[in-house]
Amino acid sequence: MKIAVVGATGMVGTIMIKLLEERKFPVSEIVLVASKKSIGNELKFNGKTINIIGLEEALSKKPEIAIFSAGGATSLEWAPKFAEAGSTVIDNSSVWRMDLSKKLVVPEINASILTAEDKIIANPNCSTIQLVMALAPLHKKYKMKRVIVSTYQSVSGTGIKAVNQLENEIKGIQSEMAYPYPIHKNALPHCDDFEANGYTKEEMKLAREPQKILDDRTFSISATAVRIPTAGGHSESVNVEFENEFALNDIRRILHETPGVTVQDNPDTNTYPMPIYANGKDDVFVGRIRRDETQENTLNMWIVSDNLRKGAATNAIQIAEYLVDKELV
Repeated sequence: MKIAVVGATGMVGTIMIKLLEERKFPVSEIVLVASKKSIGNELKFNGKTINIIGLEEALSKKPEIAIFSAGGATSLEWAPKFAEAGSTVIDNSSVWRMDLSKKLVVPEINASILTAEDKIIANPNCSTIQLVMALAPLHKKYKMKRVIVSTYQSVSGTGIKAVNQLENEIKGIQSEMAYPYPIHKNALPHCDDFEANGYTKEEMKLAREPQKILDDRTFSISATAVRIPTAGGHSESVNVEFENEFALNDIRRILHETPGVTVQDNPDTNTYPMPIYANGKDDVFVGRIRRDETQENTLNMWIVSDNLRKGAATNAIQIAEYLVDKELV
């Protein structure tokens, strides 16, 4: 099984390589791909030194699976070329997610829709993944009508430039800015670019992507996405109105029984999810589970996950694992 990681030197790419090792993915040959400035550099994989190559050379190697995390422009140009050469592409950018001809997959929820004919598979937005991991089993039981979500997103979701901005601001060092304002001791209600309707692209991803993943447009989602000065891990305050009545104990039981979800919910011991504890883990953590006392059949909860792992790299590797397990590549 020849695997290519496109964007191997990036924040998500380096975690993808680490996860392929950790999860003992059946790799016979790994192809590490990055931009021209990184070609010729070296990275380690399973104790071996691997040279970084460019996209043209990687394409000629015809990997069975190519996992892309190199930005939308690269994916738009190169994913079809790899697919045409016979590779199955798992793409972490946003460019294919809402394409009607492409599947948008969270393996625990909808991997069964994948077939051998799917040559470009979209990895959802990081905030979407953790949201639907908690919502999907509840929707199945109680049927959602409306979701209000406010996010508290780490700077790592923007990339290394934003991480450096935060670290330099903490040290009092003037440096290149990833954001239009300081992020240290601040909160920016501004994740990604603004669209004509006044929402950001990140907020519209949260509104649209869950409907596609769950293959259901009978519920609606309204989002406000906020960037906060945490180094890693996204958090979400979620208010869900259901069509059917629920019991809180049943909500906790359903979430507890959902693979990939960990319930941390005990106010008596101050037990609730926090990004500092989600860091480096693959689960989605849910807590602060309580009834909205202002409206019938409505639930409040708090969802936290490592945005670079389950929100990006882990989800992509899980898709690859499913493809191999079902012999779809």
